Amino acid sequence: MGSLRLLVPCWCRYASPAVLRARCAAPGMGPGQAPLLSRPPGQGLLPGWRTCSASQASPRLPGSDPKDISARSSAGAAEEQKDDDDDVDDEGVEFGTLSDKFSSRKYYHKTTARFRDLKLREEGEEEPERKPRRGPKNTPYWYFLRCKALIKEDKLAEALELFEVQMLKEERVQPEEGNYTVLIGGCGRVGYVKKAFRLYNDMKKRGLMPTEATYTALFNACAESPWKDSGLQSALKLRQQLQSKNQELNLITYHALLKVCALCSDLRMCLDVLKEIVQKGHVPTAETFSFLLMSCIKDTENGFRFALQVWQQMNKLGIRADSHTYNLMLRAARDCGIGNPAVASRLLLSPPESSPQLKLPPGRKGKVKNQRKKGSESAPVQLDVEAMEKQLFQESSVQPEERIQPQNKDVAGAEAEPAAPDSPRVTHSRAGALMRRAQSEMEQEQPHPIQKLPLCNLPNLLDSRVADTAVVSLGTVATPSHRLALMGDVEGFLNKMKEDNAEPNIKTFTLLAELVEPQSPSESSLLALLDDHKVKVDVTFFNTLMRKRSKLGDLEGAKSMLPALVKRGLSPNLHTFCNLAIACHNQQDGLQLLSDLKRSGITPNKHIYSSLIAAAVRQLDYSYLTEILRDMRNRQVPPNEVIIRQLEFAARYPPKFDRYKHKNPYLEKIDGFRGYYYRWLKVMAGEETPHPWAKYRTAKPGGQDSEAEALQEKGAGC
Repeated sequence: MGSLRLLVPCWCRYASPAVLRARCAAPGMGPGQAPLLSRPPGQGLLPGWRTCSASQASPRLPGSDPKDISARSSAGAAEEQKDDDDDVDDEGVEFGTLSDKFSSRKYYHKTTARFRDLKLREEGEEEPERKPRRGPKNTPYWYFLRCKALIKEDKLAEALELFEVQMLKEERVQPEEGNYTVLIGGCGRVGYVKKAFRLYNDMKKRGLMPTEATYTALFNACAESPWKDSGLQSALKLRQQLQSKNQELNLITYHALLKVCALCSDLRMCLDVLKEIVQKGHVPTAETFSFLLMSCIKDTENGFRFALQVWQQMNKLGIRADSHTYNLMLRAARDCGIGNPAVASRLLLSPPESSPQLKLPPGRKGKVKNQRKKGSESAPVQLDVEAMEKQLFQESSVQPEERIQPQNKDVAGAEAEPAAPDSPRVTHSRAGALMRRAQSEMEQEQPHPIQKLPLCNLPNLLDSRVADTAVVSLGTVATPSHRLALMGDVEGFLNKMKEDNAEPNIKTFTLLAELVEPQSPSESSLLALLDDHKVKVDVTFFNTLMRKRSKLGDLEGAKSMLPALVKRGLSPNLHTFCNLAIACHNQQDGLQLLSDLKRSGITPNKHIYSSLIAAAVRQLDYSYLTEILRDMRNRQVPPNEVIIRQLEFAARYPPKFDRYKHKNPYLEKIDGFRGYYYRWLKVMAGEETPHPWAKYRTAKPGGQDSEAEALQEKGAGC
């Protein structure tokens, strides 16, 4: 017989007989059924199969007629040659594939970065390609310096990405304690509490020991947190952990803890930390008392009295105040009251001998006098914090009538017998803020104008050398200018700063501008005093003066400050126009201001519109309000939450308003405004308040994790 060409797959050359039988015979094949090797007539070869010749006769297979084969041989010659070439390439791939089906053992291999990358590409989530870094790796100290420079340039997000991506993931450099501390410090300056504690926990997991600088940065992050309650809880938890480990803290770390208590809690907690500072043997400094003053400012009712008492304790310890401490006293005079005048008189005007807050430590009694003469910044005596706390928070044990009754008797005697015109003892003119005592009798005169009263005759409660026995009691201290008078007014306050070698800065003069009596000689002399002290003026100083005049309704007086501002080589900013908008009480002035801004190429911001809306609401001018909203719509300035709250208040009817009973000329146009306002709300897009930490987060692929984290942080409030 002639040779018969059979179709044999390429794997048959290497397969065992058992495998061949398993592949060629299908399970459950009955008689008369075609084997798997056959294909219907007229179709090509199976993929991966090729023809071969057999020298012996074999059973005839379906479709293997010699006439059919010879007819298809010429047509499939080219295809067979191509299959032969492909079989050579596929031999390595096809070999061993039967083990997945017939073998019971499965091998699991650790995945690699290449396979993960392929899997992500199949799913359509491609990570940004990172080029492998060439050359030697950077050292941890190089990363420390680079992160420190970025944080100094206010690029915290870039510093975090440099540390977490390039250092840890790409170059895989082992970080040191300084790398974590500098980043925690950067997070602390902006109040990024959550990231700071994440870095702290990662630092401990790597076996790195935190230092006192690390704890200082963590406490500072808690103090600067936008959510004070959450920051206080984190700080107290950290403090408890340090106490359980008997961790000793230095004075700088205690100052950071004091800052947390001052900004997030109250004065009592600050005194508790101060007590621990003294017990640990640390000497309080001017910075220590500055944090106590910051906590006093939080009490708007009695904060100024607390600040004066803390100041007196600082003077008794021989500590000289710096410029920052003086600025805090001005803030206390601006924002806080003095409380009960009778209690304030008894506590502030008591003789120094009755104050038991000082204790001489053993072995230092002979050094106190010498240290006081040298003007040392450290405390020569030990502070009794418990006695200080009792004096600060003791309730009024003397009724106001008991102190006012003898004063009225003396005043009656003074009215019957008028005092001499040249009497050296005068009464303070600021609404009876102070009452002074003569050598043999009390006299209370009528208030005199401030121009007739020399500033040097005013007593200064900041000066411990002033004879407090000449002051009987404190009268009504209602305004910031009255509280400034208790500190010697502008001239006496600056002279006290000069005695302590504390140079006033522009912030000092800006606070003085807020405290002085409006349109007084003291206010007019501030610019001359700036030149005398060689302090460079800025736009904020002029904006403060303009704001004071605008609140009085003096628009022309506020505008008169613009030539003086330009004469100093300064340019007005948006805050300047915002202060002018406060005085625009009528529609003509407000629209004129918006027109001037448009000609100058300046787009009004939300604060300018908020000031104009507040002025229009106070006047109940609804046509003015409608024009402001129309201008906001034309300029596409999105309203914020404050503006919406103002407009909602303006759109409400008065509680007992009945248009059918009587006619109110002020509310004639409220219906028209309400209709336009509700249509305006539908076309205006509100401004979304950004998350405080949004600009410091590192970008993640997809952005879903970042958004979920932002929602979680917003809900948790930390």
